[in-house]
Amino acid sequence: MKCQKCGANTANTHVKTIINGELKEYDLCGDCAKKMGYTGFFGDPEGEFSNLLGSFFTNVLPARTQATRCEFCGSTYSEIAKTGQVGCAHCYELFADRLYPSIRRMHGNTTHCGKHSAAATARQAQKPAEKTTADIIKDLQVQLDAAVKEQNFELAAELRDKIKETEGQS
Repeated sequence: MKCQKCGANTANTHVKTIINGELKEYDLCGDCAKKMGYTGFFGDPEGEFSNLLGSFFTNVLPARTQATRCEFCGSTYSEIAKTGQVGCAHCYELFADRLYPSIRRMHGNTTHCGKHSAAATARQAQKPAEKTTADIIKDLQVQLDAAVKEQNFELAAELRDKIKETEGQS
């Protein structure tokens, strides 16, 4: 992960600040951290003591910068697990292997099988049903029968031609 201040060096310092209740997090390289006044472990400006401790725990604990973060919202799985809120839609894909078992335990399924929203149901009801070719031919036949009864032979001839044309298209 690159330093969020200079963008050139690899970030090795993670800084969290809470100012007026607003949480901000930064990943910085050593140089930018020093320039901003953040020192190493126990105020050690060179970070030598923290490097010494870090060398003992390298195989035990993963580095903070190794946590997988969503490239769209910046969330990690541990943050999602703590808050119970998924950062964005892309997090579902990125953390699927860890999220889906929990979703399945909570909801019994991982695919939506519930009701449609009221708006979607209303839109579907307003849509006119598409007529099949057979339905169109039936409607034309009813109109043709009515035209023959009324002795409107010109309209009957037009309707007959439309029926033949529609039958030819199917």
